[in-house]
Amino acid sequence: MPNNSLKDESSLQTLQTLTLHSEDDTKALARQLAALPLSGSVWLAGDLGAGKTTLTRYWLQALGHKDAVKSPTYTLVEPYSILQEDGTTKPVYHADLYRLQDPEELSFIGFDEYLDEPNALVIIEWPSRADSYLPPPILFIDMTQDDDENGKEARQITLRLSKAGQAQGLDLSALHV
Repeated sequence: MPNNSLKDESSLQTLQTLTLHSEDDTKALARQLAALPLSGSVWLAGDLGAGKTTLTRYWLQALGHKDAVKSPTYTLVEPYSILQEDGTTKPVYHADLYRLQDPEELSFIGFDEYLDEPNALVIIEWPSRADSYLPPPILFIDMTQDDDENGKEARQITLRLSKAGQAQGLDLSALHV
């Protein structure tokens, strides 16, 4: 007889679905994401108003960014150099590709350099606008707005490690709100 608990535990390491009921839940998830040793790209998908930028803002703050977090809607990319507790600097790039007309625009702004930078985290909203151009991410985050069981506004968050994320030994099983 197969051991289903091992299978369930393994799938929790690579796939998590969470419900965010409040802004405090969003902050809590952002703190947990900041605690993961992530480098490479993370793709944030979801409709307008699903909370992608809000999650990213709290994530940057949880990583140690002290100043305002600007939306990259018009600039495409906002760079951050975040001083870590160990004295190193973590390069983080927040990209919003919603207004991207052609994926080739990314090569004109040197986007490849962000993806190639060692230890960099590149958080990409609306990756579907350039998925043929972008290398696969380490983590997919899909966000949808929905009502919870009490009829209050909530957000469903599905986090899924790619094969690259799994190869890095990342584990999503500790994520909770």
